[in-house]
Amino acid sequence: MAKKKKKSVSKKKKESVSKKKKESVSKIKITLVKSVNRRTKQHRSCVSGLGLRRIGHSVIVDDTPEIRGMIDKAYYLLAVEEEA
Repeated sequence: MAKKKKKSVSKKKKESVSKKKKESVSKIKITLVKSVNRRTKQHRSCVSGLGLRRIGHSVIVDDTPEIRGMIDKAYYLLAVEEEA
C-alpha cells in the first residue's frame, strides 16, 4: 500500500487564521425563559443551536449576525443581556 502525503498549511495561511481569532468580539448572555414544547421545529432548533437545554439555562456567546438571527427567530423564548 502506498502512503498518502499530508499537505501542510503554509506559515502565511496560519498567521492569517490566528489574526482573525484575536479580534475582540462582544459577548451576549442568553437565557431560556420559556419552554420549547409545542413550538415550531425551526424555533426549537434555533434554541438548541444556541446551546440552551432547559428553562433557566444561560450561555455566553459571541455577538455575531448568525447568533442574532437565531435570537430573532425565537425571541419570545429568550432573555438577552449584553456582557461587558
